[in-house]
Amino acid sequence: MWLSSRELWTTIHGMGLGAGFLLLFTGTWALLWGIRSGWVTTVGIEVHRRLASTVAWLMAAFAWLTVIVGTYIPYIWYRAIPPDGADLTKFPRSYLLAHPNLAMLHSFGMEWKEHVAWLAPLLATAAAYLISRFAPRMAEDSKLRNAGLTLLTLAFAAAAVAGMLGAFLTKAAPVH
Repeated sequence: MWLSSRELWTTIHGMGLGAGFLLLFTGTWALLWGIRSGWVTTVGIEVHRRLASTVAWLMAAFAWLTVIVGTYIPYIWYRAIPPDGADLTKFPRSYLLAHPNLAMLHSFGMEWKEHVAWLAPLLATAAAYLISRFAPRMAEDSKLRNAGLTLLTLAFAAAAVAGMLGAFLTKAAPVH
C-alpha cells in the first residue's frame, strides 16, 4: 500500500529529517567529546575541528529543516477545521478534542510539541557555532567543551520530547 502525500510528508518530517538530526547529533557529540589534548595530535586537532564543525552545521541544518517542514506542512493539516458532518478521523486536532480520553494529547502533547521543537534548532545552531569558532580551544578548555556538549544534549532533549510527543499524536490521530 502506498502512502498518501500527507503521510509521505509526515514521514519525511519525522523519520527522514528528524532521524537525520538524531544521527548527526550522535556524530557531533562524539566528535566534540574527542577534541581533547593528548587524544589528538596538533595537526589532527585541525582536521578533527573541521570534521566536527561540518557535522555540527549539518546537524543544525537538519534540525531547522525538521522543524520548518513540520510546522508548515503536516501541522497545517493537523490543525485543519472540519466542515459540519465531516469524518473527524481526517482532522486529527478535532478528532482528539472530540474524544475526552484523547483530548489531553492535543492540549498537552501538541501544545508542548509545537513549542519545545523550536528549541532544538536554536540550541543545535548555538552548538555548531561554538564548535566551529572555538574547537581548537576546546582541546585544552574542558569548560568550553562541556558548554558545547551541554548545548548539544539540550538540543537532543528538546528534539526527543518533540519526537516522542509527535509519535504519540500520530499513533492516536494520524494525518491522512
